Amino acid sequence: MDRHDVQALSERIDVLLDEVQRSADPALTRKVEELVRAVLTLHGAGLEQLLNLLDEPQVRQLVGDDLVAGLLLLHDLHPDDVATRIQGALDSVRPYLGSHAGGIDYLGIDDDGVVHLSLQGSCEGCPGSTATVRLTVENAVLDAAPEAIAVDVAGMVKEKENLLTIQPFRPHRDSWHRLDLVPPPDQIQHLSVAGLDVLVANLAGTYFAYRNTCPMCSSGLHHGRLNGDRLTCPRCTAEYDVRLAGRALTPEGAPPLEALPLLPEGSGWKIAVPGVQPA
Repeated sequence: MDRHDVQALSERIDVLLDEVQRSADPALTRKVEELVRAVLTLHGAGLEQLLNLLDEPQVRQLVGDDLVAGLLLLHDLHPDDVATRIQGALDSVRPYLGSHAGGIDYLGIDDDGVVHLSLQGSCEGCPGSTATVRLTVENAVLDAAPEAIAVDVAGMVKEKENLLTIQPFRPHRDSWHRLDLVPPPDQIQHLSVAGLDVLVANLAGTYFAYRNTCPMCSSGLHHGRLNGDRLTCPRCTAEYDVRLAGRALTPEGAPPLEALPLLPEGSGWKIAVPGVQPA
């Protein structure tokens, strides 16, 4: 069962419980709720017994599986507290954020379930950088800490003094798509993801993803020349810094490439395509 099947099953359980609450006799509703709690308690007790039989390396191997980790969180059996999980999530996205932002610090989670972060050195002059960082951080934190309902990021855009608050819902969660990356170092891979033309560059083992469109002439960039961090459009010869959020190098004042969040997932990768549903 993959993560989309798990998500669909979880949503179906919520729908069924809601239907029971709205349509059934109150006495029957209470019995259904008691039944669900009893089943969950039984499963939680079994999971706890199982964890007690395992050593630390075996437990760590188990929590590396998203489904198992989710069940342990549901039963309050996960070996890591919320701060440790969030720090781990931030560590996982820092290599990607290096092209868009500076350091990111975890400040804590309040009683309302809002995670507070601080971002330094945001990528000035990169209009797409704020949304990219927000989406990447939000997804990582809320996956690691399902008890959180929102993420509040200070310093998202350096020149703005107000906080950028991520609302307590996940509008972009369903826009992540799994993909396999195969470009050798210092090469480009051309992909179509959910109907979007995507370009992935491998810079010495670090991957960067962009919409495969030159902002200057609207042509595809997959036949362009990648020389170090510099990507040259094959049509208009505009040049972009692939490592630094797609900033335009020439001509001066040209808009940057449109960056797409790209994160590791198990043995593969996942990429965010805003505004579309997963395949």
